[in-house]
Amino acid sequence: MKILFLANKDLASNFALNKLLPKVCKNHEVHLWLSAKVGKISVLPTPLKTLKFFEQDLFNQLLSPLIPRNKSNNNTYRNFDGFSVFLKSAILDVNQINSPEMINDLKALAPELIVSIRFGGILKEAVINIPTKGIINLHSGILPKYKGVMATFWAMKNNDDKIGTTLHTIDDGSIDTGQIIKTSTVLVNREKSYLWHVLELYKQGAIDILAAIETLENDELLCSQPQEKSDSYFTFPSENECLDFERSGFKITDEQEYIEFIQQHYL
Repeated sequence: MKILFLANKDLASNFALNKLLPKVCKNHEVHLWLSAKVGKISVLPTPLKTLKFFEQDLFNQLLSPLIPRNKSNNNTYRNFDGFSVFLKSAILDVNQINSPEMINDLKALAPELIVSIRFGGILKEAVINIPTKGIINLHSGILPKYKGVMATFWAMKNNDDKIGTTLHTIDDGSIDTGQIIKTSTVLVNREKSYLWHVLELYKQGAIDILAAIETLENDELLCSQPQEKSDSYFTFPSENECLDFERSGFKITDEQEYIEFIQQHYL
């Protein structure tokens, strides 16, 4: 199959793609388009500015140039530029995927399947109609309860025992709807940060995507079920909501966890 991955240029997307691309490219033609951000917010609360620094600025601008390009250790991962060895075209930066220009590029590429992971744009009908095998999205939250952004934050703030990912189809231009293919959960660890939990989710989430791709590769239909109706939708937390999160004993980021994660996987 010809598969287009849509992802965001952040640490969690990179981590997931490192688990996916080396395996998917063995049997499929793979392409990658990247967005620069997820969601719209004019002024970030201070804790979310720190989160953005760790997820994007520090990783992309400072750490990525230090990640070895030729690695003998298979346990270490690549930066975004390093993914080029798995791809059939150059990585494309895309922030207006529904524009006429991007629709034309997408039609010319003609992917059979689109896989979305943390991508920053809402896909509209013109995009959705192009891939013959559809679009699947890995949402870092349990649907339909946690639609929207930072679903893991809200689940932790609500003192849920479990967080999870939902692999679902994208069938229309609405957000976090579509048929549910697979929901996977992990237990909340109150000693660990929000960012740690997000990264942890993509270990099983990547496995779920690989299983779905294998099913479609065999010309089989994905087993899925419609979501229950829910009006819940979560946006970025406010400064006070971030403070409440921290007062409850959670951390949004943890420097030592971050260092250990980078050392384990990238350096």
